[in-house]
Amino acid sequence: MFKKLRNKFLILNLVTISIMMMIAFVSIYLMTYNNVHNDINRELYRILDMSPKMMDGLQKLSPHPNDTPPLPVSDTDSAPRRTVSFSLIIDSSGNILDTTSIFDMDEDFYKTAKNTALSKQSTTGTFKSEDTHWTFMIRPYSEHYKIVFLDISAQQGILTNLIYTFLIVALVMLIFIFVISKIFANKAIQPIQDAFDKQKQFIADASHELKTPLAVINTNVDVLLSNGDSTIGSESKWLYYIKNEAERMSKLTNDLLYLAQVDYSEAQMVFSDFNLSEAVLHIILTMEAVIFEHHISLDYTIDPDIILFGSSEQIKQVIMILLDNAAKYTGKHGSIAIALKKRHNAVTLSVTNSGEGIPVEDLSKIFNRFYRVDKARSRAAGGYGLGLSIAKAIVNQHGGEISVTSILNKNTTFALELPLSKS
Repeated sequence: MFKKLRNKFLILNLVTISIMMMIAFVSIYLMTYNNVHNDINRELYRILDMSPKMMDGLQKLSPHPNDTPPLPVSDTDSAPRRTVSFSLIIDSSGNILDTTSIFDMDEDFYKTAKNTALSKQSTTGTFKSEDTHWTFMIRPYSEHYKIVFLDISAQQGILTNLIYTFLIVALVMLIFIFVISKIFANKAIQPIQDAFDKQKQFIADASHELKTPLAVINTNVDVLLSNGDSTIGSESKWLYYIKNEAERMSKLTNDLLYLAQVDYSEAQMVFSDFNLSEAVLHIILTMEAVIFEHHISLDYTIDPDIILFGSSEQIKQVIMILLDNAAKYTGKHGSIAIALKKRHNAVTLSVTNSGEGIPVEDLSKIFNRFYRVDKARSRAAGGYGLGLSIAKAIVNQHGGEISVTSILNKNTTFALELPLSKS
């Protein structure tokens, strides 16, 4: 699927650029063609206006008939220009009455040129004789007709070389653009592919997590149905099992719905100024009984009156997740340390707990949805591996960052940094 998407992107890119190059090249060629032919027409009119005496004067200036004549120069030159050209005076029957040329040419060539020009049945045109390109113009002259011929091989060569240059440049550019487009297409599609893979993994993990409580519920229901003669009181333990699994499923679906809402930009939080120091102390007091029940020592350092611009309820949820996570993975007689500090234009909160720690290879995955280092222990503690994902999503929406560091068999520290209130 992604290969087809990349190929479509490449084809679309190459077609678009090819059309743009073609438009640019055709425009340049047409402008050049128009300029060249305007110069040719001006030269033809200039030669038409020349009298035989002027042509004779040019013939005297020519050092030798076999010399290569210079290319035409601009009309602003005051001196007459020598060009490879000649003119014929013909009568109404097509007979040559007079020839004028600064170069000696064969009489048969004059006749061939005259016949070719007349065969065009047009007052202007072009033709090729051997390796030379000629253009001509026919105009009335006294009681006869004057045909002027001009060698345009150089101008034709310019246009031909321009086409070849365009083709070579277009080929080189298309190859270069293809390589560059392929690189950028792979980079552009990679995030889409990663998101698609994560979505597939997310669906698989969610299905797996829902499968266990559903299996427990079905099993307990089967047990209840098999004891149809028993009273509710005698089979209450099965009902409690069903209720516990239903509550776990409810929590899981609520977390999934919350993450889905966070993924959409339109699900914006309501931000306001609130006292972060008081919020952290409130969470600590809420969790203090649970922590001491597990014989865990708690130490905290809270800078007073830190005002944060954000969603107080969501930030409290983050603190609760981090503190609850620390309590779950701290062994008996372990310790938890919390520190809230104000630093310049930001506030930092760290939660450190002693314990087994997190392996280095798992640190980069710890915020992934459904990811758990010790799946058996997490399941026993009632976790699904969504808490840290929710915490990261909330911190990101507040423009902050959350990170984790760990030393195996010593401690783990979760740290978050949030921008302070704008006021």
